[in-house]
Amino acid sequence: IEYIRSQYYNKVEYVRFSSSLGKFVGFTQYGLKNAEQWNKDPSYLAALNAQKETYCLNNVGNEHQAI
Repeated sequence: IEYIRSQYYNKVEYVRFSSSLGKFVGFTQYGLKNAEQWNKDPSYLAALNAQKETYCLNNVGNEHQAI
């Protein structure tokens, strides 16, 4: 399971966090600047990695029960 958090502006994805990579990846010049800054903050990265456990892993059973 992978937690992905994407941010868009005018329907263009400019930055994405992936729990598989454990960091942000920028897709535009603005996104690259943000990704570089956010990747320097280990507490912010740890909080987003924890979202995988609190959001994804807790709800995976709900998804399978509905099928």
